[in-house]
Amino acid sequence: MRKSKIYKNLGVIFLIITFSSGIGYYQLSKKKKAAVKTTLLHKLGLVSNEWEINNTSQDYKMLSPTFLVDDIYKSMEGPSASRYIQLSQENDLIWITGFDIKAIDAKSNEKISNDFICHMNVNLNDANYYSHWNLEDRIGKQYPRLISLSNGFIHSNFPKGYGIPIMGNDFLHITSQALNHNYKSIFKKIKHEVSITHEKYDGTQKPLMSRTVYIQLPYNKETPYKTLTSGSNQCIPVDPKYHNYTDNMGNMLSGHWIIPKGKNTYRSSINEQLQLKDSLRLHYSAIHVHPFATSIALHDKTLNKNIFKSEITNYKNKIGLQNVEPFSSIEGVWLYNNHDYELVLDVDNTSITDEDMMGSMFLFFYDKELENKIK
Repeated sequence: MRKSKIYKNLGVIFLIITFSSGIGYYQLSKKKKAAVKTTLLHKLGLVSNEWEINNTSQDYKMLSPTFLVDDIYKSMEGPSASRYIQLSQENDLIWITGFDIKAIDAKSNEKISNDFICHMNVNLNDANYYSHWNLEDRIGKQYPRLISLSNGFIHSNFPKGYGIPIMGNDFLHITSQALNHNYKSIFKKIKHEVSITHEKYDGTQKPLMSRTVYIQLPYNKETPYKTLTSGSNQCIPVDPKYHNYTDNMGNMLSGHWIIPKGKNTYRSSINEQLQLKDSLRLHYSAIHVHPFATSIALHDKTLNKNIFKSEITNYKNKIGLQNVEPFSSIEGVWLYNNHDYELVLDVDNTSITDEDMMGSMFLFFYDKELENKIK
């Protein structure tokens, strides 16, 4: 076969592959498109694909790879990056006291609007973590997410004297994701600066354990996108493939749902998620909600009163959360295993379209059992 014909055939094959890939790409969801685009940009070296680490004795800082923001990216749609870290190379006991995230202009290295922060998740390896303390009965009982910072909740500091104990050379898994609710015509390269503050153990700090609780709303598996009556405490899931659960009765539940225009209240029992075998003393909460949430409360149904209520401030001139109020207490407040607890989320969708919503808390309790193990 002549070379010209070989080149012609190769050219046709290349065009077919390119055309097919293009069709496949445009059929992807925005979330998957962002993932493909980010991977290509990083692999081809068109933007920075490295995490930059700056670790001191009390502050572990890292700068994410570059994220290209070139479209509207709602919650969990934008470009993201992940990596494993160790706070120390030594097998010494470290006390994590806080977390922080900032959005940075990739070109100028200047701090920019928090509008470009979707979330930053910190996961631990619960098998390694609990095995070290001979607490194997805790392995697999909770999703191993330690905390999540998100739009409107970008700083988290535990009450003085409390923190998360961890061996310095244990691995943590960090994921950070970009967000853009407001700027349609944009081509901006950004990074996220993530900080984890920690200190040496001096024998006085008290350990905290994290319990993740979140709103789960029922939906009809056969007709998941059917319009619902307002105030029914049911939901239309964003995507039944993700954040999808089944309760003890076999009912389908979603933790990521669509909210219509206007005001609504959603509530969900969290007794199973709390797993209270005995009374526990709550000292801190980290809140994760989406724009248009106005408050979220941890409610004691037995006493018919709130343990606490987090007030949430939305921007008035754009979509986004200005501030999400945490719960923080040195003294703590008791939760009891014979009480019923639920999350109650108030929303006010002031936009012209339906929007997506989540409502969750990372609750931090004094861990007496772990303190005895440490001592």
